[in-house]
Amino acid sequence: MKDNGKIQPLSLSGVETYSLKERPCKVSQADFAQPWQAGGSLTDFVARLPRILAAAQLQEIARTWSQARRQGHLVLLGLGAHVLKVGLSPLLLDLMHHGLLSGLALNGAGIIHDAEIAMVGRTSEEVEEVLGAGQFGMAAETATFLNEAIRWGAAQGLGLGEAVGQCLLEAKFPYNHQSILAGAVARRIPLTVHVAVGTDIIHMHPSVDAAALGLTTHHDFRLLAGLVSRLSHGVYLNLGSAVILPEVFLKAISLARNLGFPVDHLTTVNLDFIQHYRPLTNVVRRPTQGVGRGYALTGHHEILFPLLAAMVIEEWEEAAGARG
Repeated sequence: MKDNGKIQPLSLSGVETYSLKERPCKVSQADFAQPWQAGGSLTDFVARLPRILAAAQLQEIARTWSQARRQGHLVLLGLGAHVLKVGLSPLLLDLMHHGLLSGLALNGAGIIHDAEIAMVGRTSEEVEEVLGAGQFGMAAETATFLNEAIRWGAAQGLGLGEAVGQCLLEAKFPYNHQSILAGAVARRIPLTVHVAVGTDIIHMHPSVDAAALGLTTHHDFRLLAGLVSRLSHGVYLNLGSAVILPEVFLKAISLARNLGFPVDHLTTVNLDFIQHYRPLTNVVRRPTQGVGRGYALTGHHEILFPLLAAMVIEEWEEAAGARG
């Protein structure tokens, strides 16, 4: 046939095929979810999850977390302040009680919400309602207590997290039992606070001591780096911090490795309702490249983390029962 320059549809007559029965597949009915049976336990619920994608990863993370603690390895949790604002403090305290957290890291806003919860049992103002009048962040008790605690801590050679936690305990506030700072200090669990100057309401008050703020938060950076230097075979979870803690964690990893600590065979996890660039890069990918595994799970803190925490405790208690 003469080529007239017009492209012709390809013929399908020569296509090579193969048998579906011989083809490798990524999804099998053996991994499907199982229908729920009313009255079942949490263990039953987890067993009925599909063993596919995030559901499988959630189970892997719970097992890895529990196993790391059973073997004496560290599990560190970095969290943004929103985690406290959605009511997860009791779960964090319970994980500390079970020995499932070796250390915590907060951003500067975390101590504000934690302290307000300890003082009055409430936190988080309606910014839009007060910003126009210049009243946002002007609660006197919050700033006075925290800035004085930071100044005192600097004079004592303490880190910011330990200083605030100790002052909370000494103040005997009515809701200290809901404070993760007070709880961590009482249990001798390291808790570090990483501040970006100007991001927190207490920086607007005349009681702020910038030198003390810098001194205590830099102490905490070095303390976190010390924890990270021992993180081989352990777990680091970033819960709801999009910028500050992923950046701090990456620098802590770099410092530890620069000083000769390999920090390998580690597991990192990012948990957030939006997957941001820095957590994915600085927590999930870069630190584990060639030396571990990183996970990224997406979901609301108030749903995803309680589920993971419950699964970890189930794993932990089941293992304890087997050992006992």
